[in-house]
Amino acid sequence: MKLDKEILEEKIREYRKTQSCSESTLRALCETANADITSEEITKLGSGFAGGIGGTFDEGTCGAVTGALIANGIVLEDVSKIKANAKEIFNTFKDEYGSVCCGTITDNGKDKSPCVDCCVFIANKVADLWDE
Repeated sequence: MKLDKEILEEKIREYRKTQSCSESTLRALCETANADITSEEITKLGSGFAGGIGGTFDEGTCGAVTGALIANGIVLEDVSKIKANAKEIFNTFKDEYGSVCCGTITDNGKDKSPCVDCCVFIANKVADLWDE
């Protein structure tokens, strides 16, 4: 499946104005892939992962990563591909940012300036994986 990365990025940048990284990444990926899921369901699925899972920041995984992982499971049907992609998503993000910990990336939530770029980066990686 080929996703339009320009549309994907536009959606993330728009959603991130009012939504968390997990919700923005999940919503943009699912909508761009025309997944069979409603906006309300996306919000419910992604909301608990905000701020490094429930606002834990210093202990929790970055919402961009969790949103990407949830979208990967919603859009794909092949469980072995979902698992392989999950490992690739995790490792690619960790290689780029040095950590998958929200608190490490955002100074425990004090500096959210990297957030949009984190979301766009990992969403583009997912788009690449889905295009293979």
